Amino acid sequence: MQAAAIMSKPVVGIDPSASIAEAAGLMLSKKVSGLPVIRSDGRLVGIVSEGDFLRRGELGTERKRSHWLELLISPGKAADEYAHANGQRIEQVMSQDVVKASPTAPLAEVVELMTRHQVKRIPVVDAGKVVGIITRSDILRAMLSVLPGAATAAIDDEQIRENIVTELATQKWAGNDLINVTVDNGVVKLGGAIFDERARQAAIIAAENIAGVKGVKDDLFCADPLSVVLVS
Repeated sequence: MQAAAIMSKPVVGIDPSASIAEAAGLMLSKKVSGLPVIRSDGRLVGIVSEGDFLRRGELGTERKRSHWLELLISPGKAADEYAHANGQRIEQVMSQDVVKASPTAPLAEVVELMTRHQVKRIPVVDAGKVVGIITRSDILRAMLSVLPGAATAAIDDEQIRENIVTELATQKWAGNDLINVTVDNGVVKLGGAIFDERARQAAIIAAENIAGVKGVKDDLFCADPLSVVLVS
């Protein structure tokens, strides 16, 4: 799945010359927490979010430090903070270092960008122009589109068992074939040993996510790794 497949469009953006009042009003009316800043030619020049309006002179919430800490702040940083707290146009308060993605970027890459940079939205840019935007809500919609539906084709018990065993075989926590799997009319029974209680829930989830499974019975027991070594 690529960025173009899940991005929202058309994009709700704002011009860099717009006032912060216009931006705040647009965010509230469109129920969004951030806006890409887009020039009239469609080019992305920044991004503005609710966080940019938290420390404002009008609210009396601008950053304040003790006198001795203030002495450690460089004049440049102090000037930047003042501009951010008192600027009246979007171009004066926006973030210019924008994390963006191309329309062909894999979804995994988009999620990695969101996680690494701790951002909630990724503008999708093609040839310098904004063609869409991906937010966390778009990720949720993508997840819903691939989750198993209520109706699934009939799958025989042996195939279900093989699919579960195959999945467990790829997992480090599964204990090298120590989990036994049996299936009766779509109901899975998990038996055998695990070495960490957290593996119990993981094994149940692994079984539940296999197509055709109607339920999972947990008969796993948590063993001391030393006891297995001594018995063997």
